[in-house]
Amino acid sequence: MGEQGGRGEKRAANRSTGGAASAKSARSVDKPARSSDRRPAKSSDGPVKPSGKPAKPESHLAMVRRARRINRELAEVYPYAHPELDFRNPFELLVATVLSAQTTDLRVNQTTPALFAAYPTPEDMAAAVPEKLEEIIRPTGFFRAKARSLMGLSAALRDDFEGEVPGRLADLVKLPGVGRKTANVVLGNAFGVPGITVDTHFGRLVRRWKWTEQEDPEKVEAEIAAIFPKSEWTMLSHRVVFHGRRICHSRKPACGACPIAALCPAYGEGETDPEKAKKLLKYEMGGYPGQRLSPPPDYPGIPAPPLGAA
Repeated sequence: MGEQGGRGEKRAANRSTGGAASAKSARSVDKPARSSDRRPAKSSDGPVKPSGKPAKPESHLAMVRRARRINRELAEVYPYAHPELDFRNPFELLVATVLSAQTTDLRVNQTTPALFAAYPTPEDMAAAVPEKLEEIIRPTGFFRAKARSLMGLSAALRDDFEGEVPGRLADLVKLPGVGRKTANVVLGNAFGVPGITVDTHFGRLVRRWKWTEQEDPEKVEAEIAAIFPKSEWTMLSHRVVFHGRRICHSRKPACGACPIAALCPAYGEGETDPEKAKKLLKYEMGGYPGQRLSPPPDYPGIPAPPLGAA
């Protein structure tokens, strides 16, 4: 995620530990649905797979309908979608999200157990010896700058918020190292406040799907927010990011194994042969470990290994 979303605090807490798995999640892992397995999109749904005829310009209404259908399809494929950072409370999620800039969630998850064992509260982290903190978070990269951000935000939480992470966007973005994206991650997953998280994967896919042409994250957030009900924002973010990490890769998307191929205007940019595309799948979709060491109980894949494990 990095500086790179909820209906309530209780549901947000449950999301960090997961809920009941659905039968469809197991089927989607064992055998990802091919585009041919699904009913072809109607012309009103927008672009379909190339047929040799030029596609008609898509109206805004048709795009909105297609976007909402994609979201429904992704909800069936990834009913277990969740934030891929391990956390037990808002402070841990805030710290983990700051650390995830310019690195993977996996590397952050492998680093934070030792970090939170040493500094479990904002008060502890604010009083850390910088060199010791830097050494712990070194595997995440840019460790000196990140250590300054962590100590600064921890001091601000201690001094201005009685040691508690605030549940308002306006307060969160004032913390050192915290921008709008990080704030939306924390609000959506620790406080149940709906938010759209525009990270690299999210921005890339919504442009590939022609939901927006914007490049600026805040403009992307605004345009996507206008397409979907507010109640969908957080889970939409998780589903899109999950799809981008598992199937719709940047350089070589697995088009032939994509369950929403019939709704994608970019179908054909990647591998269209189903068997070859299946080999491109990642994480639980490809039978590999995920990014969380402690994933929710409904996650159908394999937990990530701890740091240093073979």
